[in-house]
Amino acid sequence: MNTMSVNVAAVRSATTLAGARARARDFLRGLDHPITAQDADTVILVVSELVTNALRHAGGTCTLDLTAHPDNIEVAVHDNSPRAPHMRTPDLHDGTGGFGWPMVNRLAHSTAVIRRIRGGKSIRALLAR
Repeated sequence: MNTMSVNVAAVRSATTLAGARARARDFLRGLDHPITAQDADTVILVVSELVTNALRHAGGTCTLDLTAHPDNIEVAVHDNSPRAPHMRTPDLHDGTGGFGWPMVNRLAHSTAVIRRIRGGKSIRALLAR
């Protein structure tokens, strides 16, 4: 069984968002049993969307954990906001968003929002491996 984790702490800006994506790519390249390029792109997209949502809607900082399980890749983003993400109609005209959370839910095998005891939440998405 190959389980690995990487932590990207205190994501605060677009520059660090790019760093989170780069760390996720490095994590995926380092797996003992690599995933396909298409599955890797999907993981990177989900990382980008979840981290972006945390930056925009949850106070501007978060932590990203990536774990490789035998059958899936787990992406987990932890932030200090108790507000859970929700589905909304995407804004096609003013660019205010609404695309990320529905996309994550379509790409992932499963998603979960878990309230943390000390406050905030963790959002987990399981993706194909």
